[in-house]
Amino acid sequence: MRAITILLLLIFFLIGSSAKTQIPFFKKLADSASTLSGYLVQYDLTYYKIPYPMGDIPSHKGVCTDVIIRAYRKLGIDLQQEVHEDMRRNFHLYPKYWGLKTTDRNIDHRRVPNLMYFFSRKGIVLPISRNAADYHAGDIVCWQLPRGLKHIGMVVHQKSKDQQRPLVIHNIGDGQVIEDALFNFPVIGHYRYAR
Repeated sequence: MRAITILLLLIFFLIGSSAKTQIPFFKKLADSASTLSGYLVQYDLTYYKIPYPMGDIPSHKGVCTDVIIRAYRKLGIDLQQEVHEDMRRNFHLYPKYWGLKTTDRNIDHRRVPNLMYFFSRKGIVLPISRNAADYHAGDIVCWQLPRGLKHIGMVVHQKSKDQQRPLVIHNIGDGQVIEDALFNFPVIGHYRYAR
């Protein structure tokens, strides 16, 4: 009985330690994302052929997914490669909105539904709520826009003017901006991902 108690205490300690060691990562991730607001980026839906791995479209171009990709890349995590490798192994599980028969490492990681599926498989799926306290710096949030479009952004450290909501960095057409936009559209995904 004593051995079981010690084992349980050890497990709880390790789980607690793991969660604590991830907090600095998400702080760094949110900081990394915040720096992106300092770069002038033109919203651009163009399909680009890019290098692999660590490929990126021109730095002055981008869409909402590029904010997430670039924030992770600043920490040495290449979502282009990670999404591609997971899709290659599990293509049948990923969304089929585009009628593709195989993966495309130039664009797969730049599609919101693919990132949502990847984060739900490889990360932590967090509750969706209208409670701003449930959203923390480094969290990834996805929204449902009108006409069936999906959007993605990241929670950062800054707060709204009334200090009630965390701000998010995203690109919904005006470049990589930090805004009080957490509840501007229905939230359809809430994730945390650390490799």
